[in-house]
Amino acid sequence: MDYHYMSDEAIEKEIGRRFQELRLRKNITQAELSERTLLSLNSIKSLESGRAKLSTLVAVLRELNSLDQLDSFIADPGISPMQLAKFQGRKRKRASGKHDKKSEQNEASEW
Repeated sequence: MDYHYMSDEAIEKEIGRRFQELRLRKNITQAELSERTLLSLNSIKSLESGRAKLSTLVAVLRELNSLDQLDSFIADPGISPMQLAKFQGRKRKRASGKHDKKSEQNEASEW
């Protein structure tokens, strides 16, 4: 992805989308993530919608000509082959909030 031709707002939304995809892939609800991080639920929602205070980060990276580092910051998690088969190409929109050690081990083995 070439961030140099994207607006700051578009970059912020992309980062938010990646956080959401990562959270969903780990099968964690926004409420669970809020509790685990001691952040408010609204903070998690803001982050995933690209409205968190990422604008400072983006502006500094742009100024330092380091926008390419965003891919290292949080990689696009995509969709695992198991999820693709399970959902038959439909994109996951919610986490069930139910997870156990076995599902976490399976997730870890996919990486």
